[in-house]
Amino acid sequence: MKRLLIIFLWILSTIAISHARTLIVAPRTSLPNLNAAIIKAKDGDTIRVLKGHYYSFNTLINKRLIIIGEGYPTLDANYKEEVVTILASGVKFSGFVLTNSRTGSMRDYAAIRLHKVHDVTISNNRLINNFFGIYLSDCHHVSVIGNSSSGNGDDHTAGNGIHAWQCNNITIRNNYSNHHRDGIYFEFVKKSQIVNNTSEHNLRYGLHFMFSDDNIYRQNIFRNNGSGVAVMYSKRIKMYQNQFIENWGSSIYGLLLKDITGSEIVDNRFIRNTTGIYMEGCERMTTNNNTFRNNGWAMRILANCVNSTFERNNFEANSFDVTTNGSLNLNTFNDNYWDKYEGYDLNKDGTGDIPYRPISLYAQIIEQNPQSVMLMRSFIVNLIDKVERAIPSITPESVKDEKPRMKPWKR
Repeated sequence: MKRLLIIFLWILSTIAISHARTLIVAPRTSLPNLNAAIIKAKDGDTIRVLKGHYYSFNTLINKRLIIIGEGYPTLDANYKEEVVTILASGVKFSGFVLTNSRTGSMRDYAAIRLHKVHDVTISNNRLINNFFGIYLSDCHHVSVIGNSSSGNGDDHTAGNGIHAWQCNNITIRNNYSNHHRDGIYFEFVKKSQIVNNTSEHNLRYGLHFMFSDDNIYRQNIFRNNGSGVAVMYSKRIKMYQNQFIENWGSSIYGLLLKDITGSEIVDNRFIRNTTGIYMEGCERMTTNNNTFRNNGWAMRILANCVNSTFERNNFEANSFDVTTNGSLNLNTFNDNYWDKYEGYDLNKDGTGDIPYRPISLYAQIIEQNPQSVMLMRSFIVNLIDKVERAIPSITPESVKDEKPRMKPWKR
């Protein structure tokens, strides 16, 4: 009986495949645009759109279709509405240039909008001069792969490059986003993977997510964004092998962590940021195997961060390695390399024989009086440093590495 059922299902699938058609869209034909082809198509059909410039807005994909652009045809909304909206599950959409969506303060117009769908793949598209790029709401098991999205870089008409709201099991991989408000934005997104994307030159954040638990961010590049990267009100986040580069300016951070619990920041690079990591209200964090180089502040850890570990990190050529706004430290520092450490290693085990206190007296002065940063590299600061070396007891002990490493960890 089971064997007969399998044969029957195979016959049904064969019949379904044999009835799937391929429709061709081209100018000056019976199917001159994508809308006409969608109306004629049935579930399971393939639509191929030949190269050309198609004025197209509010294109509604409400059937399970494979839609392929050949030679990157352009779908141009001419600033009237959204370009494409997908309301059917199982859609595959790839190979298009989508441009000139409408902008507005009351509605988030997008080049590609997905709503309440699953098992959809959006791949290898080029999004240019749209309000929002790819907008997902209430979706699951959706893949956004190999797309590029370039906004217009204007404060008043910039939405997010990839925007996801109330989604789960989303894959965002190999995408490029620039000149948007936020390159990638998540809110109430769970169990998703963000891998190998580049987000740069965005007005606000390269990556911004809130209330989004159990997500993995791996091998992404966040470079030269208006406010860096912000991670807020989330649990069990894993950030591995990412690069946070050249995020400079007042109140700008390579990575801002606010009210984060039980998360891992491992094997990342923080290079040339005003502040590499800013932590506020974080608990049970693992911050290991990272490199902090040429930052203003490598790490700013507020006193309400507790029960976290910082191990096997490299701190090199930063103006300040660590600062805090409190005198009580409830976190653990071990086995880190500090280029400012001047201790000794008599037994040659690679670990310094005396602890290192990375918070300098001048760093604490700046924390209490930010205007004193103007004195950096002045005679007064040099004098403070010399006094601190001569009388180590005046160095704040709120943070102490008991086992400082003598040489950098090899990455």
